[in-house]
Amino acid sequence: MEFIIVTGLSGAGKSRAVDILEDIGFFCVDNMPPKLIPTFAQLILQSGEKRDRVAVVTDVRGGDMFGEIFVALEELKRLGCVYKILYIDADTPTIRRRYEETRRKHPLLERSDGSIDEAIETEREILRPLRQIADYIIDSSQFTVGQFRERVSKLFLENPGELMKIHVNSFGFKYGIPSGSDLVFDVRCLPNPFYIPELKHQTGMDAPVRDYVMKFPQSQNLVPKLLGLIDYLVPLYRTEGKSQLTVSIGCTGGKHRSVTFAQLLADHFRDQGLPVSVTHRDINK
Repeated sequence: MEFIIVTGLSGAGKSRAVDILEDIGFFCVDNMPPKLIPTFAQLILQSGEKRDRVAVVTDVRGGDMFGEIFVALEELKRLGCVYKILYIDADTPTIRRRYEETRRKHPLLERSDGSIDEAIETEREILRPLRQIADYIIDSSQFTVGQFRERVSKLFLENPGELMKIHVNSFGFKYGIPSGSDLVFDVRCLPNPFYIPELKHQTGMDAPVRDYVMKFPQSQNLVPKLLGLIDYLVPLYRTEGKSQLTVSIGCTGGKHRSVTFAQLLADHFRDQGLPVSVTHRDINK
């Protein structure tokens, strides 16, 4: 079991780090008191449900209980649970700005007579011993959301490109554009198999329909242009930190041309080793 303990300064980006870990397959629990971490790890190890990747967040929100963190780490070793510590850091001006923007309250603010800078520095001192033994340290001060996402993913994925999942939708415009679509392409401009009697009741999943749609110059010329645009856009979305990209392709009824091109696009993503799923929303209507 890959067991990650996420900790660090409040406002540095621990919650965002956990969101990323969840996206890449970790089972995550936030704000766990240190004393409970060994018990939780033991339950996971002994349960019948297979959990290969687990992450827990622990920090000063636990109050005085956080002082038990090193006892908890020793107990994990005794249990034979191999763990790694991911420490999320940031400089004081960055954290102060984030608290001003979100209007949230720092967990040590009352102990610091209402001074946010003093609260940050107090927390930094409390966490210093833990930072010194951390396996991974990420300073989020100068990172954009996308850069931070890429940095975390590179630590725990052999291929960071796997972080963004791609979903391809075929649909019929007569039934409306699928909600949540990031990119929408209209292939109603192509010859329609609906008007060919022997093809009318088949779909783009059937070879005769696919062959009919793709035999025309309009379709053949569209393919490289569509794939070229997609290949240009996908890395840009990934760089911006998008975890899922939904590409929707529509024709009139959602049974012939859109299904053909959705399958073609999904095969293109698979050939590139990208994680992709496909839905033909209106194929049975």
